[in-house]
Amino acid sequence: MIPTAARLLILGSTSPYRRELLARLGLPFTTEAPRVDETPQPGESPRDLALRLALAKARDVAGRHPEAIVIGSDQVADLAGEPLGKPGTHERAVAQLQRMRGQTVIFQTALAVVCAATGFAQSDLAAVEVRFRDLGNDEIERYLQAERPYDCAGSAKSEGLGIALLEAIHNDDPTALVGLPLIRTARLLRAAGLTLP
Repeated sequence: MIPTAARLLILGSTSPYRRELLARLGLPFTTEAPRVDETPQPGESPRDLALRLALAKARDVAGRHPEAIVIGSDQVADLAGEPLGKPGTHERAVAQLQRMRGQTVIFQTALAVVCAATGFAQSDLAAVEVRFRDLGNDEIERYLQAERPYDCAGSAKSEGLGIALLEAIHNDDPTALVGLPLIRTARLLRAAGLTLP
C-alpha cells in the first residue's frame, strides 16, 4: 500500500472556481473531469442531490485512480425545496434571478473525499443562506451582461459583481458559496491522512 503522504490528490472537477479555491491549501493536486449524470432523481431534495453528486464524482474519479485521494464537490441552489442548477443560457439565468429576487435561497455545497485503496469515503455539506435583493429586470439584465454567470448554480457570482445582488449571506465557511467549502475540505483531507502545510 502507498503511504498517504505519497498519494496523488485529485480534484474531481473541471470548475476553475474549485481549482482556485483548492490551490489555497498549498497542496499539489491535479484535476480530472468526473463522468457523472447530474440529472436529479424524482423527488430528490436539493441537499440530497448535492451530496449524491459530490460522492458520485469522487467515486467515479477514484475508480480510475484507486491509489489517489479524490475530492468531489457539487452545489445546488435550493429555492423553497426546488433545485436550481447552472442556467447555461442567458434566458434561463434571467428566469432564475427573477424567481430568486426578494427570496432567501439556500446554496447546498457538498463535498466528498474518497480513496478507493484505503476504503476512505466521507462527505460533508455546507448550507449557505443567501437573501437576494428585490431586483428589477434592468438590474438583472445589466448584471448578466457584465458577468455572464451561466456556469454558476443560481446565476450569481458572490465573489464578483453578483455580491451587489444580495442583501445578506449567512454561513460558517466563507468559501462554500464559491463552490468548495475549504474548512470542511481541510477537515476531510486530514481525516483521509493528508498533512496540510
